[in-house]
Parts: sequence; C-alpha cells; structure tokens
Amino acid sequence: MATSVEKDQRSMAQWLGNVPDKEAVKNFVHGPGIDLLDLRFDINELKTALSDLRQTTDFTAAAEADSFGALAVTRRPGVEVPTANDLSGLYWLRADDRYQEEPREEAVNEAAFTELVPTFVGTYFEHVHQELTARFPIGRMRLLWKDLYNCNSWHRDPEPRIHVPIVSNPGSLFVVNNHCTHLPADGSVYFTDTRGYHTALNGGLVERVHLVATVPWVAPE
Repeated sequence: MATSVEKDQRSMAQWLGNVPDKEAVKNFVHGPGIDLLDLRFDINELKTALSDLRQTTDFTAAAEADSFGALAVTRRPGVEVPTANDLSGLYWLRADDRYQEEPREEAVNEAAFTELVPTFVGTYFEHVHQELTARFPIGRMRLLWKDLYNCNSWHRDPEPRIHVPIVSNPGSLFVVNNHCTHLPADGSVYFTDTRGYHTALNGGLVERVHLVATVPWVAPE
C-alpha cells in the first residue's frame, strides 16, 4: 500500500505534467449562472458613446476613495439626483469569520426606474435600453467603473444582472457561484445570476467599464 508521501509524490507528478492553458483565460467561459444572450451591440458605438459622455460627465471623480464608480442611466420619473442607495441597493454578504449572512443597505424598487436620465437620451445607450426592455423587464441601468487592481465584496443581490462590457482587459474577471471567467468587451451581452454569491475584479493595468442592468423578472411557470 502506498504511503502518504508516495501518494503526494504521484499527485504532484501528475499535476506538474498538466500544462495550464494560457490562451483560454482571455475568452468567455460559460458556467453555472453566467451565459451569453443572443443579443449583441456594436462595440464601436458603445465606446464612442462612452467617450462622448466623458466630455461632460466624470463618473470616476466621486469614487476615488474606493476606485469604484456608478453612474445612473435610468431613474425614477422626475428624480434628478439619485440617492446613494439608488446606485447601490440591498445586498447580502458574510463579512467576517462568523460566516453569518447579513443584509446591507436598503431594497430598491427596480420597477420604478422607468425613465432614461436626460443625459442619455438620443445616445447609443438609449438604443441599448430599448433593445433590453423589448426583451425583459429592466430595472436600474448603470455604468459601473472599476479602476485597476480593484475587487468588489463577495456578496449576493436580490435579482440577476445583465452586463455589457465596454472597456475591459484580460485581467478583468467575473466570479459567480464559484465560476470565474473573463467577459470580453466585444459587443456581447451577458446574463449573470447575481442572486448567487459573486464578485467582480480588475487585475489588469487599465480600467473596466460595464453597462449593467437589473432584471427584476420572474420566469413564467
């Protein structure tokens, strides 16, 4: 019978004989709770719209402390200035070594966010919103900016999210239900079931910008 030392030596030899795939990591790999929609957008139009937006709006300035910024694309009708909770909302996490799940912040009525912020009217972002709302009920839509070397908390949300990456890099990763993958910024539209525990990180040397929409939708029985 093999000893513990021999078992570990055989395991190590097997592991070292398997050369890691260094190319696949730059691609999208679907997994539990994360997949591609059939819908696609023009990535050049998205980048141009983002560049035009930045001529008048700096959604990174208010986020210097934590290197994470959010800009509302939709709003509750007539509400000109979003609250901090509008840009974040209810989530749950297990924050410490007690491993106890606890809520943070307040619930958001996603169905109330029916109006496009005037800044985005007539832009390609309005086209994106129209295409999404033609398919599913959409709640808040936000532009989320993440600086380099930055990671979100490990948490879960009340509803899934749709992600449209606009600026990314191979070190920008999304983890949901313990499945980790890159989301290339090529016009693809991704479903992420953020009702499960998840995080987003940017381990690259350039920023990450995603257009993100909530999906307050119950599948028909």
